Amino acid sequence: MSRPATAESRRPRGTAPSGARLAALGRAELTLLGRNRNSLALALLMPAAMLFLLRSAVTGMDAADLPMGAGAATLVGGTGLILVLVLYTGLTATYTARREELVLKRLRTGEPTDTEVLVGAALPAAVIALAQCAVLTVGGPALLDVPAPRRPDLLLLGILAVAALSAGLAALTSAVTRTVETAGLSTLPLFLAAVTGSGMLVPREALPDAVGDVCDLLPFSGAMEFVRAGWLGTAGAGNLVQAAVLTLVWAIITGDAVRRWFRWEPRR
Repeated sequence: MSRPATAESRRPRGTAPSGARLAALGRAELTLLGRNRNSLALALLMPAAMLFLLRSAVTGMDAADLPMGAGAATLVGGTGLILVLVLYTGLTATYTARREELVLKRLRTGEPTDTEVLVGAALPAAVIALAQCAVLTVGGPALLDVPAPRRPDLLLLGILAVAALSAGLAALTSAVTRTVETAGLSTLPLFLAAVTGSGMLVPREALPDAVGDVCDLLPFSGAMEFVRAGWLGTAGAGNLVQAAVLTLVWAIITGDAVRRWFRWEPRR
């Protein structure tokens, strides 16, 4: 929901730099996250459990459906899984909780802008997710006996793109999520579409051609193409351009949808 015109005029104009406000919001959110042991455990332990399941699943696949190998498929899919689990599913619950607790409403009457409020709430989860991706990038190749990322620059771009889309889609999904308890249900459709169709839990090579063509248009598919290219170094320039355009289109759509429909006050 967009802010009424009168609300902006009533907002006090602070002198603190934007970075300082973001840091303060991030520290406050980190404190709240630390007090919620269930959410903290979910953010820290669930990605590891999903990586174990992913490794078990791809190990049993036919070699013809998995030309990159089980180890590489685990690293490519695991990178996306970490980001979607921690940022998309976790942040949807966070935004919903802060909305229902009137935290977002109170913050909007102070110095931070709407964007700063949303980004500040996402900072702790983003730091956790990026740290886990860093651990996977450094330790995964040695553990799974696969080469290090062939194109670290493309891998970094892919990780940042998946992270940004996850945060935006989390804000959007929270608008249709009534309570924290129902966040698991409201995030399930997009989560399942992402992990099965964007090359996370199910490698793209294992999908039928017709299904794969449709899945190429999913929100995370373009960003995951950069993750895949970063690990394997096999994507052509044309594929990367197409992936970049798709990611940009989804980013614009998501940003506009959040601006229009994000809910700042409790649902009644």
